[in-house]
Amino acid sequence: MSDDATIALVTGANKGIGRAVAGRFAELGMTVLVGARDLEKGAEAAAELRAAGGTAYPIGLDVTDQPGVTAAAEEISGRFGRLDILVNNAGISGELGAQSPGSARLDGVRAVFETNLFGVVTVTEAMLPLLRRSPGARIVNVSSGTSSMTWMTDATHYLSRMPGSVGYPVSKAALNMLTVQYAKALARDGILVNAVAPGACDTDFAKGLPFQLTRTAADGAAIVVRLATLGRECPTGGFFDDNGKVPW
Repeated sequence: MSDDATIALVTGANKGIGRAVAGRFAELGMTVLVGARDLEKGAEAAAELRAAGGTAYPIGLDVTDQPGVTAAAEEISGRFGRLDILVNNAGISGELGAQSPGSARLDGVRAVFETNLFGVVTVTEAMLPLLRRSPGARIVNVSSGTSSMTWMTDATHYLSRMPGSVGYPVSKAALNMLTVQYAKALARDGILVNAVAPGACDTDFAKGLPFQLTRTAADGAAIVVRLATLGRECPTGGFFDDNGKVPW
């Protein structure tokens, strides 16, 4: 590994959009840390990236496990010394029946927030000392178009016709605000923080959605990679998709 290679950690990187992001980072010559709750699956994904000519290493990372996240940060510190890019991609849709207004179950809602919001806090806090060692660190939080209150209340937008849910879209709206707060706090360190809406892609995560999926995981990964690799002109504290800014 070159000392000047960009070190990028992607959570939930063994499949779906996270795997596509990791693959593109590897193609760009980065050292990719494949974060995965199941280390064996992470190792398989990392091996695939190496077979394609990339530099990749698996990192066991369950974002809901504080001691495990701390151990992962220590491992990264010991092996690589710093972190240049953090992509908080790991997320769950949760049990949909537990999220319906009027019949919601708090255990199901809390499970979604544990991964989609509190997991991001846990990982970001653990990795901040490593990110501060980078000359120009980037954090990209993978949010969702379902978090846009503008789209959800616009009768002309298809998202406004989705059933109500007190779990997944609410957790992603909270993630957007979290993104803004970290962007404000870390601007003085030169760390840029943004959220992205990758769109509904044809992955295991999106199975069961009530519409046809035409986007691939690579399509969804493109905006993540773009925000992670822009130079000093990169914005911070924003929410973006392929077309530019997403309305809050």
